[in-house]
Amino acid sequence: MTPAELAEAVLAAARAVFAERGLDLEALPAQTAVERPRSPEHGDYASTLAMQLAKRVGRTPRELAAALAERLAELPGIASVEVAGPGFLNIRLEAAAAGELARAVVQSGREYGRSRLLAGQRINLEFVSANPTGPVHLGHTRWAAVGDSLHRILVASGAEVASEHYINDAGSQLEHFGNSLYAAALGEPTPEHGYAGEYVVDIGKQIVAAHPEALSLPRAEALMLFRDEGYRLMLDAMRTSLDRFGVSFDIWFSERELHASGAVEHAIDTLRKQGHVYESDGAVWLRTTDFGDDRDRVLIRANGTKTYIAADSAYYLNKRERGFDKCIYLLGADHHGYVGRLRTIAACAGDDPDYHIEIMIGQLVHLVQSGGPVRLSKRAGAIVTLDELVDLVGVDAARYSLARASTDSTLTLDIDEITRQARENPVYYVQYVAARTASVARNAADVGLHRGAPEDFRPELLAHDKEQELLKALGEYPTVVATAAELRGPHRIARYLEELAGSYHRFYDNCRILPVGEEEITDLHRARLWLNDATRTVIANGLTLLGVGAPERM
Repeated sequence: MTPAELAEAVLAAARAVFAERGLDLEALPAQTAVERPRSPEHGDYASTLAMQLAKRVGRTPRELAAALAERLAELPGIASVEVAGPGFLNIRLEAAAAGELARAVVQSGREYGRSRLLAGQRINLEFVSANPTGPVHLGHTRWAAVGDSLHRILVASGAEVASEHYINDAGSQLEHFGNSLYAAALGEPTPEHGYAGEYVVDIGKQIVAAHPEALSLPRAEALMLFRDEGYRLMLDAMRTSLDRFGVSFDIWFSERELHASGAVEHAIDTLRKQGHVYESDGAVWLRTTDFGDDRDRVLIRANGTKTYIAADSAYYLNKRERGFDKCIYLLGADHHGYVGRLRTIAACAGDDPDYHIEIMIGQLVHLVQSGGPVRLSKRAGAIVTLDELVDLVGVDAARYSLARASTDSTLTLDIDEITRQARENPVYYVQYVAARTASVARNAADVGLHRGAPEDFRPELLAHDKEQELLKALGEYPTVVATAAELRGPHRIARYLEELAGSYHRFYDNCRILPVGEEEITDLHRARLWLNDATRTVIANGLTLLGVGAPERM
Protein backbone atom coordinates (compact mmCIF):
# COMPACT_ATOMS: atom_id res chain seq x y z
CA MET A 1 0.00 0.00 0.00
CA THR A 2 1.47 3.32 -1.07
CA PRO A 3 0.98 6.52 0.96
CA ALA A 4 -1.27 7.79 -1.84
CA GLU A 5 -3.42 4.65 -1.61
CA LEU A 6 -3.60 4.96 2.17
CA ALA A 7 -4.60 8.62 1.90
CA GLU A 8 -7.38 7.67 -0.49
CA ALA A 9 -8.49 4.97 1.97
CA VAL A 10 -8.69 7.59 4.74
CA LEU A 11 -10.78 9.84 2.51
CA ALA A 12 -13.03 6.93 1.52
CA ALA A 13 -13.53 6.11 5.21
CA ALA A 14 -14.49 9.74 5.82
CA ARG A 15 -17.05 9.61 2.99
CA ALA A 16 -18.58 6.48 4.52
CA VAL A 17 -18.71 7.98 8.03
CA PHE A 18 -20.23 11.23 6.73
CA ALA A 19 -22.87 9.33 4.76
CA GLU A 20 -23.77 7.14 7.77
CA ARG A 21 -24.11 10.12 10.10
CA GLY A 22 -25.81 12.49 7.73
CA LEU A 23 -22.90 14.94 7.73
CA ASP A 24 -22.30 17.41 4.92
CA LEU A 25 -20.33 15.60 2.21
CA GLU A 26 -19.51 18.96 0.63
CA ALA A 27 -17.19 19.61 3.59
CA LEU A 28 -14.87 16.81 2.45
CA PRO A 29 -11.79 17.81 0.47
CA ALA A 30 -11.12 16.42 -3.00
CA GLN A 31 -7.96 14.81 -1.66
CA THR A 32 -5.99 14.39 1.54
CA ALA A 33 -2.56 13.19 2.58
CA VAL A 34 -0.87 11.07 5.21
CA GLU A 35 2.48 11.80 6.82
CA ARG A 36 5.20 9.79 8.48
CA PRO A 37 5.29 10.49 12.23
CA ARG A 38 8.63 11.59 13.62
CA SER A 39 8.57 8.73 16.10
CA PRO A 40 7.90 5.13 14.96
CA GLU A 41 6.00 4.68 18.24
CA HIS A 42 3.21 6.76 16.71
CA GLY A 43 2.64 4.32 13.88
CA ASP A 44 3.63 4.11 10.23
CA TYR A 45 1.50 7.04 9.04
CA ALA A 46 -0.62 9.79 10.56
CA SER A 47 -3.66 11.71 9.35
CA THR A 48 -5.02 15.04 10.58
CA LEU A 49 -8.21 14.84 8.52
CA ALA A 50 -10.51 14.58 11.56
CA MET A 51 -9.08 17.78 13.04
CA GLN A 52 -9.45 19.60 9.72
CA LEU A 53 -13.11 18.63 9.30
CA ALA A 54 -14.57 18.53 12.81
CA LYS A 55 -15.46 22.21 13.18
CA ARG A 56 -17.06 22.33 9.72
CA VAL A 57 -19.55 19.58 10.61
CA GLY A 58 -20.15 20.38 14.28
CA ARG A 59 -18.29 17.44 15.79
CA THR A 60 -15.31 17.23 18.13
CA PRO A 61 -12.06 16.13 16.46
CA ARG A 62 -11.67 13.08 18.70
CA GLU A 63 -15.27 11.98 18.09
CA LEU A 64 -14.76 12.19 14.33
CA ALA A 65 -11.34 10.57 14.56
CA ALA A 66 -12.77 7.63 16.53
CA ALA A 67 -15.37 7.02 13.84
CA LEU A 68 -12.73 7.16 11.11
CA ALA A 69 -10.44 4.83 13.08
CA GLU A 70 -13.20 2.26 13.44
CA ARG A 71 -13.90 2.30 9.72
CA LEU A 72 -10.22 2.21 8.70
CA ALA A 73 -9.42 -0.72 11.03
CA GLU A 74 -11.79 -2.88 8.99
CA LEU A 75 -9.72 -2.45 5.81
CA PRO A 76 -7.33 -5.18 4.64
CA GLY A 77 -3.67 -4.27 5.08
CA ILE A 78 -4.24 -2.01 8.08
CA ALA A 79 -3.03 -3.54 11.33
CA SER A 80 -4.33 -0.90 13.71
CA VAL A 81 -5.54 2.69 14.00
CA GLU A 82 -5.22 4.75 17.16
CA VAL A 83 -6.65 8.14 18.05
CA ALA A 84 -4.03 10.34 19.68
CA GLY A 85 -3.88 13.83 21.13
CA PRO A 86 -6.55 16.25 19.90
CA GLY A 87 -7.59 13.95 17.05
CA PHE A 88 -4.59 12.51 15.20
CA LEU A 89 -5.08 9.17 13.47
CA ASN A 90 -1.99 7.00 13.93
CA ILE A 91 -2.09 4.16 11.42
CA ARG A 92 -0.03 0.96 11.36
CA LEU A 93 0.12 -1.21 8.27
CA GLU A 94 0.51 -4.95 8.14
CA ALA A 95 3.93 -6.00 6.90
CA ALA A 96 2.45 -7.39 3.69
CA ALA A 97 0.68 -4.12 2.89
CA ALA A 98 3.83 -2.11 3.55
CA GLY A 99 6.01 -4.52 1.58
CA GLU A 100 3.75 -4.29 -1.47
CA LEU A 101 5.37 -0.95 -2.17
CA ALA A 102 8.58 -2.64 -3.32
CA ARG A 103 6.71 -4.47 -6.06
CA ALA A 104 4.81 -1.31 -7.06
CA VAL A 105 8.01 0.72 -7.36
CA VAL A 106 9.88 -1.86 -9.44
CA GLN A 107 6.95 -2.41 -11.76
CA SER A 108 6.39 1.34 -12.18
CA GLY A 109 10.05 1.91 -13.01
CA ARG A 110 10.73 5.37 -14.42
CA GLU A 111 7.08 6.33 -13.93
CA TYR A 112 7.27 6.01 -10.14
CA GLY A 113 6.98 9.49 -8.65
CA ARG A 114 5.49 11.06 -11.76
CA SER A 115 2.00 12.52 -11.49
CA ARG A 116 -0.67 14.66 -13.15
CA LEU A 117 -0.57 17.21 -10.35
CA LEU A 118 0.09 20.16 -12.69
CA ALA A 119 -1.71 18.78 -15.73
CA GLY A 120 -3.19 21.51 -17.87
CA GLN A 121 -0.63 24.16 -16.89
CA ARG A 122 1.42 25.69 -19.70
CA ILE A 123 4.55 27.13 -18.11
CA ASN A 124 7.29 29.28 -19.59
CA LEU A 125 10.44 28.78 -17.52
CA GLU A 126 13.13 31.36 -18.20
CA PHE A 127 16.57 30.85 -16.70
CA VAL A 128 20.29 31.59 -17.25
CA SER A 129 19.63 34.42 -19.79
CA ALA A 130 23.29 35.39 -20.04
CA ASN A 131 24.60 38.32 -22.06
CA PRO A 132 26.15 37.04 -25.34
CA THR A 133 29.36 38.91 -24.60
CA GLY A 134 31.16 36.39 -22.41
CA PRO A 135 31.22 32.78 -21.21
CA VAL A 136 28.52 31.35 -18.95
CA HIS A 137 29.78 32.24 -15.47
CA LEU A 138 29.25 30.79 -12.01
CA GLY A 139 26.10 32.78 -11.25
CA HIS A 140 24.50 31.57 -14.48
CA THR A 141 25.68 28.05 -13.66
CA ARG A 142 23.66 27.92 -10.46
CA TRP A 143 20.53 28.83 -12.38
CA ALA A 144 21.43 26.36 -15.13
CA ALA A 145 21.48 23.53 -12.58
CA VAL A 146 18.40 24.69 -10.67
CA GLY A 147 16.41 25.76 -13.73
CA ASP A 148 16.99 22.57 -15.68
CA SER A 149 16.14 20.46 -12.61
CA LEU A 150 12.98 22.48 -12.03
CA HIS A 151 12.05 21.96 -15.67
CA ARG A 152 12.35 18.19 -15.23
CA ILE A 153 10.37 18.23 -11.98
CA LEU A 154 7.52 20.31 -13.42
CA VAL A 155 7.28 18.00 -16.44
CA ALA A 156 7.30 14.97 -14.10
CA SER A 157 4.33 16.57 -12.34
CA GLY A 158 2.29 16.82 -15.50
CA ALA A 159 2.91 20.41 -16.62
CA GLU A 160 3.67 21.42 -20.20
CA VAL A 161 6.91 23.39 -19.85
CA ALA A 162 9.03 25.36 -22.30
CA SER A 163 12.50 26.28 -21.12
CA GLU A 164 13.61 29.64 -22.46
CA HIS A 165 16.89 31.54 -22.66
CA TYR A 166 16.45 35.30 -23.11
CA ILE A 167 19.35 36.64 -25.16
CA ASN A 168 20.22 40.14 -23.95
CA ASP A 169 21.43 41.29 -27.35
CA ALA A 170 19.91 44.78 -27.54
CA GLY A 171 21.54 48.03 -26.49
CA SER A 172 25.18 49.05 -26.74
CA GLN A 173 26.83 45.99 -25.19
CA LEU A 174 27.24 44.17 -28.52
CA GLU A 175 28.90 47.28 -29.98
CA HIS A 176 31.36 47.27 -27.06
CA PHE A 177 31.91 43.54 -27.58
CA GLY A 178 32.65 44.02 -31.28
CA ASN A 179 35.04 46.87 -30.47
CA SER A 180 36.85 44.63 -27.98
CA LEU A 181 37.21 41.79 -30.49
CA TYR A 182 38.52 44.15 -33.15
CA ALA A 183 41.04 45.68 -30.74
CA ALA A 184 42.21 42.22 -29.65
CA ALA A 185 42.69 41.15 -33.27
CA LEU A 186 44.79 44.25 -33.88
CA GLY A 187 46.76 43.72 -30.65
CA GLU A 188 45.45 46.96 -29.20
CA PRO A 189 44.44 47.54 -25.54
CA THR A 190 40.88 46.82 -24.45
CA PRO A 191 38.76 49.89 -25.31
CA GLU A 192 36.72 51.81 -22.77
CA HIS A 193 33.62 49.83 -21.69
CA GLY A 194 35.16 46.83 -23.45
CA TYR A 195 35.55 43.17 -22.53
CA ALA A 196 38.78 41.51 -21.44
CA GLY A 197 39.98 37.95 -21.09
CA GLU A 198 41.64 35.33 -23.24
CA TYR A 199 38.28 34.32 -24.71
CA VAL A 200 38.11 37.74 -26.41
CA VAL A 201 41.52 37.16 -28.02
CA ASP A 202 40.48 33.63 -29.06
CA ILE A 203 37.25 34.78 -30.71
CA GLY A 204 39.09 37.60 -32.45
CA LYS A 205 41.54 35.07 -33.91
CA GLN A 206 38.65 32.82 -35.04
CA ILE A 207 37.04 35.73 -36.88
CA VAL A 208 40.29 36.66 -38.62
CA ALA A 209 40.89 33.01 -39.59
CA ALA A 210 37.42 32.75 -41.12
CA HIS A 211 37.56 36.24 -42.67
CA PRO A 212 41.17 37.06 -43.61
CA GLU A 213 40.02 40.34 -45.12
CA ALA A 214 38.58 41.54 -41.80
CA LEU A 215 41.56 43.64 -40.73
CA SER A 216 41.84 45.41 -44.07
CA LEU A 217 38.21 46.53 -44.19
CA PRO A 218 37.22 50.13 -43.42
CA ARG A 219 36.89 50.46 -39.64
CA ALA A 220 33.10 50.84 -39.59
CA GLU A 221 32.70 47.73 -41.77
CA ALA A 222 35.22 45.76 -39.72
CA LEU A 223 33.54 46.64 -36.45
CA MET A 224 30.20 45.43 -37.80
CA LEU A 225 31.79 42.16 -38.95
CA PHE A 226 33.49 41.56 -35.60
CA ARG A 227 30.28 42.41 -33.74
CA ASP A 228 28.07 40.05 -35.75
CA GLU A 229 30.54 37.17 -36.00
CA GLY A 230 31.52 37.54 -32.36
CA TYR A 231 27.88 37.40 -31.35
CA ARG A 232 27.35 34.21 -33.34
CA LEU A 233 30.50 32.53 -32.02
CA MET A 234 29.72 33.54 -28.43
CA LEU A 235 26.23 32.07 -28.65
CA ASP A 236 27.68 28.86 -30.07
CA ALA A 237 30.19 28.71 -27.21
CA MET A 238 27.41 29.26 -24.65
CA ARG A 239 25.30 26.49 -26.18
CA THR A 240 28.30 24.16 -26.16
CA SER A 241 29.03 24.86 -22.49
CA LEU A 242 25.40 24.39 -21.48
CA ASP A 243 25.07 21.21 -23.55
CA ARG A 244 28.12 19.82 -21.81
CA PHE A 245 26.36 20.60 -18.52
CA GLY A 246 23.27 18.71 -19.64
CA VAL A 247 21.18 21.84 -20.17
CA SER A 248 19.34 22.60 -23.39
CA PHE A 249 16.66 25.20 -24.07
CA ASP A 250 13.49 24.80 -26.06
CA ILE A 251 13.60 28.49 -27.00
CA TRP A 252 16.43 31.02 -27.43
CA PHE A 253 14.59 34.35 -27.50
CA SER A 254 16.35 37.44 -28.86
CA GLU A 255 15.72 40.83 -27.26
CA ARG A 256 16.94 42.44 -30.47
CA GLU A 257 14.26 40.61 -32.46
CA LEU A 258 11.67 41.58 -29.84
CA HIS A 259 12.33 45.23 -30.68
CA ALA A 260 12.57 44.64 -34.43
CA SER A 261 9.25 42.77 -34.54
CA GLY A 262 7.26 45.70 -33.20
CA ALA A 263 6.42 43.77 -30.02
CA VAL A 264 7.31 46.75 -27.81
CA GLU A 265 4.91 49.08 -29.62
CA HIS A 266 2.27 46.35 -29.54
CA ALA A 267 2.75 45.95 -25.78
CA ILE A 268 2.39 49.68 -25.16
CA ASP A 269 -0.80 49.73 -27.23
CA THR A 270 -2.15 46.75 -25.27
CA LEU A 271 -1.39 48.41 -21.93
CA ARG A 272 -2.94 51.65 -23.19
CA LYS A 273 -6.16 49.78 -23.97
CA GLN A 274 -6.10 48.47 -20.40
CA GLY A 275 -6.15 52.11 -19.30
CA HIS A 276 -2.73 52.26 -17.68
CA VAL A 277 -0.69 54.29 -20.21
CA TYR A 278 -0.62 58.09 -20.35
CA GLU A 279 1.59 60.87 -21.67
CA SER A 280 3.23 63.61 -19.62
CA ASP A 281 6.17 65.97 -20.17
CA GLY A 282 6.70 64.51 -23.62
CA ALA A 283 7.18 60.99 -22.27
CA VAL A 284 4.95 57.90 -22.28
CA TRP A 285 4.24 56.49 -18.82
CA LEU A 286 2.85 53.29 -17.31
CA ARG A 287 0.62 54.03 -14.34
CA THR A 288 2.09 51.40 -12.03
CA THR A 289 0.98 53.29 -8.92
CA ASP A 290 -2.47 51.81 -9.59
CA PHE A 291 -0.97 48.55 -8.32
CA GLY A 292 1.08 49.67 -5.36
CA ASP A 293 4.26 50.94 -7.04
CA ASP A 294 5.82 53.98 -5.35
CA ARG A 295 5.91 55.89 -8.64
CA ASP A 296 4.81 55.53 -12.25
CA ARG A 297 7.34 54.20 -14.75
CA VAL A 298 8.50 55.67 -18.05
CA LEU A 299 7.96 53.50 -21.12
CA ILE A 300 9.26 55.94 -23.75
CA ARG A 301 11.45 58.88 -22.76
CA ALA A 302 10.87 62.36 -24.19
CA ASN A 303 13.74 61.76 -26.64
CA GLY A 304 11.92 58.70 -28.05
CA THR A 305 14.15 56.09 -26.36
CA LYS A 306 12.30 53.04 -25.06
CA THR A 307 13.12 51.98 -21.51
CA TYR A 308 13.90 48.60 -19.99
CA ILE A 309 10.40 48.38 -18.55
CA ALA A 310 8.99 48.78 -22.05
CA ALA A 311 11.01 45.79 -23.24
CA ASP A 312 10.11 43.83 -20.08
CA SER A 313 6.42 44.55 -20.71
CA ALA A 314 6.70 43.42 -24.31
CA TYR A 315 8.50 40.24 -23.35
CA TYR A 316 5.95 39.31 -20.67
CA LEU A 317 3.00 39.98 -22.99
CA ASN A 318 4.73 38.04 -25.75
CA LYS A 319 4.96 35.00 -23.48
CA ARG A 320 1.31 35.25 -22.55
CA GLU A 321 0.31 35.65 -26.21
CA ARG A 322 2.30 32.53 -27.03
CA GLY A 323 -0.17 30.66 -24.82
CA PHE A 324 1.72 30.33 -21.54
CA ASP A 325 -0.57 30.77 -18.55
CA LYS A 326 2.27 30.91 -16.04
CA CYS A 327 5.63 32.68 -16.56
CA ILE A 328 8.44 31.76 -14.18
CA TYR A 329 11.57 33.93 -14.18
CA LEU A 330 14.79 32.74 -12.54
CA LEU A 331 16.86 35.89 -12.07
CA GLY A 332 20.26 36.66 -10.60
CA ALA A 333 21.06 38.13 -7.20
CA ASP A 334 21.30 41.66 -8.60
CA HIS A 335 17.73 41.59 -9.93
CA HIS A 336 15.70 42.13 -6.74
CA GLY A 337 14.28 45.32 -8.25
CA TYR A 338 12.70 43.30 -11.03
CA VAL A 339 10.27 41.50 -8.71
CA GLY A 340 7.94 44.43 -8.13
CA ARG A 341 8.42 45.69 -11.68
CA LEU A 342 7.42 42.43 -13.35
CA ARG A 343 4.50 41.82 -11.00
CA THR A 344 3.22 45.32 -11.74
CA ILE A 345 3.52 44.72 -15.48
CA ALA A 346 1.40 41.59 -15.12
CA ALA A 347 -1.21 43.52 -13.12
CA CYS A 348 -1.29 46.34 -15.69
CA ALA A 349 -1.83 43.72 -18.39
CA GLY A 350 -4.95 42.54 -16.55
CA ASP A 351 -3.34 39.37 -15.14
CA ASP A 352 -3.19 38.07 -11.61
CA PRO A 353 0.43 38.59 -10.44
CA ASP A 354 -0.06 35.92 -7.78
CA TYR A 355 -0.80 33.32 -10.45
CA HIS A 356 0.44 34.29 -13.89
CA ILE A 357 3.96 35.33 -12.95
CA GLU A 358 6.60 34.06 -10.53
CA ILE A 359 10.03 35.56 -9.95
CA MET A 360 12.76 33.60 -8.20
CA ILE A 361 15.94 35.39 -7.18
CA GLY A 362 19.07 33.29 -6.83
CA GLN A 363 21.80 34.24 -4.41
CA LEU A 364 25.52 34.29 -5.08
CA VAL A 365 27.85 31.31 -5.30
CA HIS A 366 31.37 31.32 -3.90
CA LEU A 367 34.02 28.72 -4.67
CA VAL A 368 36.70 27.77 -2.18
CA GLN A 369 39.54 25.28 -2.40
CA SER A 370 42.28 24.37 0.03
CA GLY A 371 40.83 26.81 2.53
CA GLY A 372 40.76 29.85 0.25
CA PRO A 373 39.00 31.34 -2.76
CA VAL A 374 39.45 29.61 -6.10
CA ARG A 375 41.99 31.44 -8.20
CA LEU A 376 40.52 33.11 -11.25
CA SER A 377 41.97 32.11 -14.57
CA LYS A 378 42.91 34.50 -17.33
CA ARG A 379 40.49 32.72 -19.63
CA ALA A 380 37.46 34.88 -18.81
CA GLY A 381 38.93 37.77 -16.90
CA ALA A 382 37.48 38.32 -13.43
CA ILE A 383 34.92 35.48 -13.43
CA VAL A 384 34.79 31.73 -12.91
CA THR A 385 33.07 30.03 -15.82
CA LEU A 386 30.79 27.02 -16.08
CA ASP A 387 33.46 25.17 -18.04
CA GLU A 388 36.07 25.82 -15.36
CA LEU A 389 33.75 24.50 -12.66
CA VAL A 390 33.03 21.35 -14.68
CA ASP A 391 36.75 20.86 -15.28
CA LEU A 392 37.33 21.09 -11.52
CA VAL A 393 34.58 18.81 -10.22
CA GLY A 394 32.70 17.18 -13.12
CA VAL A 395 29.11 17.62 -14.27
CA ASP A 396 27.44 15.41 -11.65
CA ALA A 397 29.13 16.94 -8.63
CA ALA A 398 28.55 20.47 -9.94
CA ARG A 399 24.88 19.98 -10.77
CA TYR A 400 24.03 18.13 -7.57
CA SER A 401 25.88 20.59 -5.33
CA LEU A 402 24.28 23.62 -6.97
CA ALA A 403 20.77 22.13 -6.88
CA ARG A 404 20.81 20.79 -3.30
CA ALA A 405 20.81 24.22 -1.66
CA SER A 406 17.77 26.48 -1.47
CA THR A 407 18.22 29.31 -3.93
CA ASP A 408 17.33 32.00 -1.39
CA SER A 409 20.65 31.55 0.42
CA THR A 410 24.21 32.34 -0.60
CA LEU A 411 26.06 29.14 -1.50
CA THR A 412 29.70 28.31 -0.83
CA LEU A 413 31.05 25.32 -2.74
CA ASP A 414 34.17 23.70 -1.36
CA ILE A 415 35.91 22.01 -4.27
CA ASP A 416 37.74 19.62 -1.97
CA GLU A 417 34.51 18.53 -0.26
CA ILE A 418 32.38 17.94 -3.34
CA THR A 419 35.08 15.86 -5.05
CA ARG A 420 35.91 13.73 -1.99
CA GLN A 421 35.00 10.06 -2.20
CA ALA A 422 33.51 9.85 1.28
CA ARG A 423 30.05 9.65 2.81
CA GLU A 424 30.44 13.25 4.01
CA ASN A 425 30.17 14.29 0.35
CA PRO A 426 26.42 14.23 -0.42
CA VAL A 427 26.64 13.52 -4.14
CA TYR A 428 29.11 10.68 -3.56
CA TYR A 429 26.93 9.33 -0.75
CA VAL A 430 23.84 9.16 -2.98
CA GLN A 431 25.62 7.90 -6.09
CA TYR A 432 27.34 5.23 -4.00
CA VAL A 433 23.91 3.81 -3.13
CA ALA A 434 23.00 3.82 -6.83
CA ALA A 435 26.16 1.86 -7.57
CA ARG A 436 25.74 -0.48 -4.59
CA THR A 437 22.17 -1.43 -5.51
CA ALA A 438 23.35 -2.20 -9.05
CA SER A 439 26.26 -4.24 -7.67
CA VAL A 440 23.90 -6.24 -5.44
CA ALA A 441 21.70 -7.01 -8.47
CA ARG A 442 24.74 -8.19 -10.46
CA ASN A 443 26.06 -10.33 -7.61
CA ALA A 444 22.60 -11.80 -7.06
CA ALA A 445 22.43 -12.89 -10.68
CA ASP A 446 25.89 -14.46 -10.36
CA VAL A 447 24.72 -16.73 -7.51
CA GLY A 448 21.41 -17.55 -9.16
CA LEU A 449 19.26 -15.22 -7.04
CA HIS A 450 16.46 -13.61 -9.04
CA ARG A 451 13.40 -11.68 -7.93
CA GLY A 452 11.11 -14.18 -9.61
CA ALA A 453 7.65 -13.49 -10.96
CA PRO A 454 5.75 -10.60 -9.37
CA GLU A 455 2.99 -12.93 -8.23
CA ASP A 456 5.54 -14.99 -6.26
CA PHE A 457 6.80 -11.99 -4.30
CA ARG A 458 6.09 -12.33 -0.58
CA PRO A 459 5.91 -8.80 0.82
CA GLU A 460 4.95 -9.95 4.32
CA LEU A 461 8.54 -11.19 4.78
CA LEU A 462 9.83 -7.60 4.79
CA ALA A 463 9.06 -7.19 8.48
CA HIS A 464 12.45 -6.13 9.85
CA ASP A 465 12.57 -2.63 11.34
CA LYS A 466 15.15 -1.50 8.77
CA GLU A 467 13.12 -2.97 5.91
CA GLN A 468 10.04 -1.12 7.12
CA GLU A 469 12.04 2.09 7.50
CA LEU A 470 13.30 1.81 3.92
CA LEU A 471 9.82 1.05 2.59
CA LYS A 472 8.42 4.15 4.28
CA ALA A 473 11.23 6.25 2.80
CA LEU A 474 10.50 4.89 -0.69
CA GLY A 475 6.82 5.67 -0.21
CA GLU A 476 7.57 9.35 0.41
CA TYR A 477 9.15 9.92 -2.99
CA PRO A 478 6.00 10.87 -4.96
CA THR A 479 5.04 13.42 -2.29
CA VAL A 480 8.57 14.87 -2.32
CA VAL A 481 8.44 15.32 -6.11
CA ALA A 482 5.00 16.94 -5.89
CA THR A 483 6.16 19.30 -3.15
CA ALA A 484 9.32 20.20 -5.09
CA ALA A 485 7.14 21.05 -8.09
CA GLU A 486 4.64 23.15 -6.15
CA LEU A 487 7.27 25.02 -4.11
CA ARG A 488 9.79 25.26 -6.98
CA GLY A 489 12.44 23.54 -4.85
CA PRO A 490 14.74 21.01 -6.55
CA HIS A 491 16.81 20.97 -3.34
CA ARG A 492 14.00 18.95 -1.75
CA ILE A 493 14.75 16.08 -4.12
CA ALA A 494 18.45 16.11 -3.20
CA ARG A 495 17.83 16.21 0.55
CA TYR A 496 15.30 13.38 0.24
CA LEU A 497 17.79 11.24 -1.70
CA GLU A 498 20.36 11.72 1.04
CA GLU A 499 17.86 10.53 3.66
CA LEU A 500 16.91 7.60 1.44
CA ALA A 501 20.59 6.70 1.06
CA GLY A 502 20.90 6.58 4.85
CA SER A 503 17.87 4.29 5.13
CA TYR A 504 19.31 1.98 2.48
CA HIS A 505 22.68 1.75 4.21
CA ARG A 506 20.98 0.79 7.47
CA PHE A 507 18.91 -1.83 5.65
CA TYR A 508 22.00 -3.19 3.87
CA ASP A 509 23.98 -3.41 7.12
CA ASN A 510 21.23 -5.21 9.04
CA CYS A 511 19.41 -7.34 6.45
CA ARG A 512 21.54 -9.69 4.36
CA ILE A 513 20.32 -9.78 0.78
CA LEU A 514 22.61 -12.39 -0.77
CA PRO A 515 22.97 -15.98 0.47
CA VAL A 516 26.31 -16.85 2.04
CA GLY A 517 28.32 -19.85 0.92
CA GLU A 518 26.09 -22.87 0.38
CA GLU A 519 23.08 -21.20 1.99
CA GLU A 520 19.84 -22.02 0.22
CA ILE A 521 18.12 -19.19 -1.61
CA THR A 522 14.84 -18.37 0.12
CA ASP A 523 11.81 -16.20 -0.45
CA LEU A 524 13.28 -13.73 2.04
CA HIS A 525 16.36 -13.27 -0.17
CA ARG A 526 14.05 -12.66 -3.13
CA ALA A 527 11.89 -10.20 -1.20
CA ARG A 528 14.95 -8.25 -0.14
CA LEU A 529 16.17 -8.18 -3.73
CA TRP A 530 12.84 -6.58 -4.70
CA LEU A 531 13.47 -3.96 -2.03
CA ASN A 532 17.05 -3.43 -3.23
CA ASP A 533 15.87 -2.94 -6.82
CA ALA A 534 13.06 -0.61 -5.70
CA THR A 535 15.69 1.55 -4.02
CA ARG A 536 17.76 1.59 -7.20
CA THR A 537 14.67 2.73 -9.12
CA VAL A 538 13.91 5.63 -6.79
CA ILE A 539 17.54 6.77 -6.52
CA ALA A 540 17.86 6.74 -10.31
CA ASN A 541 14.56 8.55 -10.80
CA GLY A 542 15.48 11.24 -8.30
CA LEU A 543 18.96 11.78 -9.70
CA THR A 544 17.50 12.02 -13.19
CA LEU A 545 15.30 14.90 -12.03
CA LEU A 546 18.48 16.66 -10.91
CA GLY A 547 20.25 15.91 -14.19
CA VAL A 548 22.73 13.69 -12.36
CA GLY A 549 23.82 10.18 -13.33
CA ALA A 550 23.01 7.03 -11.34
CA PRO A 551 26.19 5.02 -11.90
CA GLU A 552 26.20 1.23 -11.88
CA ARG A 553 29.83 1.15 -10.77
CA MET A 554 32.06 3.53 -8.82
